Amino acid sequence: MYKLIKRDGNAKRGEFHTVHGVIQTPVFMNVGTAAAIKGAVSTEDLQQIGTQVELSNTYHLHVRPGDQVVKKMGGLHKFMVWDKPILTDSGGFQVFSLAGLRKIKEEGVYFNSHVDGRKIFMGPEQSMQIQSNLASTIAMAFDECPSSVAEKEYVQRSVERTTRWLHRCKDEMARLNSLPDTINQHQMLFGINQGAIYEDIRIEHAQQIRELDLDGYAVGGLAVGESHEEMYRILDAVVPELPVDKPTYLMGVGTPANILEAVDRGVDFFDCVYPSRNGRHGHVYTNHGKLNLFNAKYELDPKPIEEGCQCPACRHYSRAYIRHLLKAKEMLGMRLCVLHNLYFYNHLMEEIRDAIEAGNYKAFKKEKLSGFENNA
Repeated sequence: MYKLIKRDGNAKRGEFHTVHGVIQTPVFMNVGTAAAIKGAVSTEDLQQIGTQVELSNTYHLHVRPGDQVVKKMGGLHKFMVWDKPILTDSGGFQVFSLAGLRKIKEEGVYFNSHVDGRKIFMGPEQSMQIQSNLASTIAMAFDECPSSVAEKEYVQRSVERTTRWLHRCKDEMARLNSLPDTINQHQMLFGINQGAIYEDIRIEHAQQIRELDLDGYAVGGLAVGESHEEMYRILDAVVPELPVDKPTYLMGVGTPANILEAVDRGVDFFDCVYPSRNGRHGHVYTNHGKLNLFNAKYELDPKPIEEGCQCPACRHYSRAYIRHLLKAKEMLGMRLCVLHNLYFYNHLMEEIRDAIEAGNYKAFKKEKLSGFENNA
């Protein structure tokens, strides 16, 4: 259940109540594709850096170790030792990203596994069954994510099929949640709005799926090649068409600036691989822009990544030491950068929530964006 606490313009401050605890929104979900954050980050670390929601990938866990294995181990929460909410994506994005390995039909999608090449079929029912086995808090509907440069006619047909698939997802989840051996009988379902960069298709699709009274609604198929301006234009058109009393989730986004802009347009949930991926390459986020710790100017720098930051890296280690670890290819270097970046994102969301509650979100956003443009 979603409880709207405060609005500041279009920005929303809310609480989302789940069987695994209350999510304070807006929220950034930390991405652990294969039930772990890349960069040797444990679930104990996630607790320490203020993570509210962990996100895992349905397709990847289906391929390895297999969702039946996870179910036999008591579900994803027990398997990875995490007691807070988990969102699983549906595998639909892999339909987009594994374009060379797939064939899309009405019943679902035929893949070749990226791991061993074996044939896999996934449709709405299979995606729901896998996510039920994983026993995540929130399951995402199975959809097709058309390319942002796809022809309009193709996008229209694709979105119509995604709508038909959503009805099948809803029916199958209701069935699974009623079974006695289902681990999480309170699993929630979020639908996904698609339509590439065509406002009319997006709006029509939003109007159709909001009638299904789902637990939440995502905007998918953005941050896949279109410009930031196009993304904001689509959000301006679509978010007002989605229920204000349900969470809105912008999938796969993004940079701190993207998040600030999307919150201003009414988005509640975010996820992105940037903080962990960039951290593993020595790129760290600060309130004064992004730093590349491989740069020679940090060789003798005794300062933490960011003065005043309370993350495990900044509380103990210097830029010079972390740079040395990265250059020496020591895993600790990657780990410290990932921990800092995830803490930075999680803390940014806290600041966003406070600013909305205080009613000064516009001023807060402006100040943050001007800081990000600097280079420390």
